[in-house]
Amino acid sequence: MAAALSAQALQALLARHGVANPALAQELGSLVGERVAHLEAKARDNAQRLRMTEQVFQSTQESIMMTDTAGAIIAVNAAFEQVTGYSEQEVLGQNPRILKSGRHDAAFYQDIFDSLRQAGQWRGEIWNRRKNGQVYPERIVIDAVRGDDGKPEAYVSVSSDVSALRAAHHQVDFLSHHDSLTLLPNRQVLAQRVRDAVTAARTGERQIALLLFNLDRLQRINDSLGHETGDAMLQEMARRAGVVAGPNDTLAHMGGDEFVLLLTDCLDSDAIANTAGRLIEAISRPVQVGGHDLILTASIGISVYPRDGGTPSELLKAADVALSHMKDTGRNGFRFFKGEMNAHALRWMSLETHLRRAIERGELSLHYQPQVAIADGRICSMEALLRWRSPELGQVAPGDFIALAEDTGLILPIGNWVIRQACLQNKAWQDAGMAPLRVAVNVSAHQFMVGNLPEVVADALAESGLEARYLEVELTESVMMHDSEATAAQLARLTDMGVSISLDDFGTGYSSLGYLSRFMLDKLKIDQTFVRNITTEPRSAAIAQATIALAHGLSLVVIAEGVETEAQYQFLKAIGCDEVQGYLFSRPVPPDQMENLICGKSSLAHLA
Repeated sequence: MAAALSAQALQALLARHGVANPALAQELGSLVGERVAHLEAKARDNAQRLRMTEQVFQSTQESIMMTDTAGAIIAVNAAFEQVTGYSEQEVLGQNPRILKSGRHDAAFYQDIFDSLRQAGQWRGEIWNRRKNGQVYPERIVIDAVRGDDGKPEAYVSVSSDVSALRAAHHQVDFLSHHDSLTLLPNRQVLAQRVRDAVTAARTGERQIALLLFNLDRLQRINDSLGHETGDAMLQEMARRAGVVAGPNDTLAHMGGDEFVLLLTDCLDSDAIANTAGRLIEAISRPVQVGGHDLILTASIGISVYPRDGGTPSELLKAADVALSHMKDTGRNGFRFFKGEMNAHALRWMSLETHLRRAIERGELSLHYQPQVAIADGRICSMEALLRWRSPELGQVAPGDFIALAEDTGLILPIGNWVIRQACLQNKAWQDAGMAPLRVAVNVSAHQFMVGNLPEVVADALAESGLEARYLEVELTESVMMHDSEATAAQLARLTDMGVSISLDDFGTGYSSLGYLSRFMLDKLKIDQTFVRNITTEPRSAAIAQATIALAHGLSLVVIAEGVETEAQYQFLKAIGCDEVQGYLFSRPVPPDQMENLICGKSSLAHLA
């Protein structure tokens, strides 16, 4: 219709100018119609593009601002309003300097203008200020919008608020140098602080000290009340230690229950000891957590620069050695490092290295000490005792390596080897026609805590062919302190198998008569600390006599160890002791000598 009307209008127009050509008018009308349709379609397309551009402009997360060539703001998007706090109405016609933070000088802004004038673009980071006054960082790109003549008609800036990203980076950086629970510096920061302190101390007369301390028995709180309570205790102890620390000192958390206090301005050892004392006192005060009154103590090892080392690692090592000695001799105290401590630590390390190879290299052996029945003076049983001869170290005393094996966990494979070897040797003697005797082996608390002792014993009996009644398991009171139900269950299984159970070192630890009634026992051993003074000290004599009476009342056999004199033997015999063991009869001897004693080829020393 539009094309027809256009053709008629064109024909009339041509007629007025003396041109009467309907065909030409019709053709021109068609061309005009097509052109009009094209222009209408293009207009619709442009309108759609404008709507899409507006949608993108308003929905993008980047802040967008447009200014004219004079610097007046002519448009902003929703993200700009959200980031800056200004509405579009508030900023239209304003200069972008309303966002100026004050952190940049005039030269900074001049560089932006120069870059826009020369290159038509600037990109970088800038600090701006929100409407509420808060300063924030932005990454921004500013571009010039040029007309057909190539001259700038407007400027558009697109920016991203990076304050959250900066905060996240700061948090990551903080956590990489601090403990997340206590918020204290970590080992890395401590090392740098020690290096700085050593550098400063070289030019002065002051000492610096490293106080490495553990919170004693924090694990018990974790086990009984849960890790949330333990964490709360760690945070409180960190706060208390921080109060003790001076303004120039550093308190660091090394992980777990271990902390370090670096003192950077120490006049002398008395001042260091005073700080250690205040630290112990602060930590030992009761804490109320979750309705519980809890008390922790601290054990502290102290090293001093320059006496004990000149680097962070040397000072920390010395403090650690001193701490180990503090724990060995008791807790809730402090100990300064001494040179001989390091020698002991080095020997301890050397022992551990050699002990780890001792089993595979065949360096361990068992000696046997006879146990004698007082009634007839004959060998009734024997105890297997571990010995270690190292090609490099020579004969190593049990008192040295047994404790080391406990600390390192090596006691488990070693203890299992002892049980197996004792069973094999005892069965070999029986197969050789010797009188069958019971052999006793010591079992550590670590072996009981693993919970598989009955299986280990059963495997050793099955491999050797030894009857269970010829094996006796000796345990100490410390075994019963850990988990009475688990211990009772293991002892019951051993008893059901036919293995005898004896309680060693009775009266030296956390003695409780409840043990004797709660656990299935066959024998009670009087410790040598009582036997040693049994004839000279009335208290020792009374304890031994009461122990024998109590044990007999419970139908337990009583054996006394460490019997070395005739007077001790006669006293024990007089008060009704059943069996004795000690140097009076025989030292622990190798298997071949024990074989001679069993066969009667050699006599016990007391009877010789």
